[in-house]
Amino acid sequence: MSDAILVLNAGSSSFKFSLFPAHESPSRQGILCEGECEGIGHRVHFKAKDRAGASLADEYLAEGASHEDALAALLRWLETRFQGDQLVAAGHRVVHGGSLYTAPVLIDASVMAGLRGLIPLAPLHQPHNLAAIDALSKLHPALPQIACFDTAFHHTQSELTTAFALPRGLAAEGIRRYGFHGLSYEYIASVLPDILGPGAADGRVVVAHLGSGASLCAIRSRNSVATTMGFTALDGLPMSRRCGNLDPGVVLYLMQAKGMTVTEVSHLLYNESGLFGVSGISDDMRTLLASDDPSAKQAVALFVYRIGRELGSMAAALGGIDALVFTAGIGEHAAEIRSRVCVDAAWLGVDLDQRANLAGAAMISRAGSRTSAWVIPTDEDLMIALHAWTLLNAGGSPPGSHGNHGSSKA
Repeated sequence: MSDAILVLNAGSSSFKFSLFPAHESPSRQGILCEGECEGIGHRVHFKAKDRAGASLADEYLAEGASHEDALAALLRWLETRFQGDQLVAAGHRVVHGGSLYTAPVLIDASVMAGLRGLIPLAPLHQPHNLAAIDALSKLHPALPQIACFDTAFHHTQSELTTAFALPRGLAAEGIRRYGFHGLSYEYIASVLPDILGPGAADGRVVVAHLGSGASLCAIRSRNSVATTMGFTALDGLPMSRRCGNLDPGVVLYLMQAKGMTVTEVSHLLYNESGLFGVSGISDDMRTLLASDDPSAKQAVALFVYRIGRELGSMAAALGGIDALVFTAGIGEHAAEIRSRVCVDAAWLGVDLDQRANLAGAAMISRAGSRTSAWVIPTDEDLMIALHAWTLLNAGGSPPGSHGNHGSSKA
């Protein structure tokens, strides 16, 4: 019987999962399977594949299946498919850890209470992250569960960097810049020595995590120095449906002059803005790039322009830039967006190799470019598995000895 770690990344209507062996430090090469359950609350589509990408499961669950129903189906499938493996822990992506949780933590009732208090700061993500933890607790109450935070990587930033120009009493209550996408940035930082080389990895690197959520992070010596997201994941770049950076006066105007309620403003900024709001067509970059509609073109242009503005800000925080890294869905797959960002960043020393960019090469700048440019796929699931494995081993016993903590057959 071998031990395994389940990784869960839960959203409002879906969750992604991965299963890693736990007898040694997890690696992408060692992954047992990965997949997702999408359409929760409606007709749930359950898919799984092995490490080579071959399909292991592709089926639909009963109409109206809940998060708990989908999780139960996943666990039953794992028990049948991986009879020689038993779960020793589950690792969860939790978007907001606030000021208190600066590293992965073993979840208990006290931790859950603290994380529920942060729901107003990440309303799109936190409730669903915590719902998956609650559901798994009901199904396997003794199974250790570990929360890994998207905010944790940014706790190396200085007090000056994280401060707002608000009264000190509000700062003391926790109103400050936190930053997000930390698990993605942490993974990229961990592989920089292998890709850029040890010397360059410790230089001034800006990572562009461009997906449905989008942000930039300035990294020096593989630590976060500054990032574009702030108190919530609403700040910084325009995103699929989130507005990004916005004059607070706009919110006051919407409430005072337009008579909008807090709930209506929140829905506008989180769900009706960004690429979707500007284009009026779609929040999918692929659709917008393929469209001839002027509004679609404007949405893409605004996205690229804001990246350029914030890239200058990140370079200022670092005192220069040595490397630019693209990652996440748009960053890894949209060559047109990378091209436009790099061309606009020529003033920062980026000399784009268009052929390498179109070919999807790892290095997309020309040899001799003062600032190198790269495409590095992110791996948040692996980062969570590594954190869970490390936390299990921190107790002084190998993962295989944790069966007495409620390991269940996978």
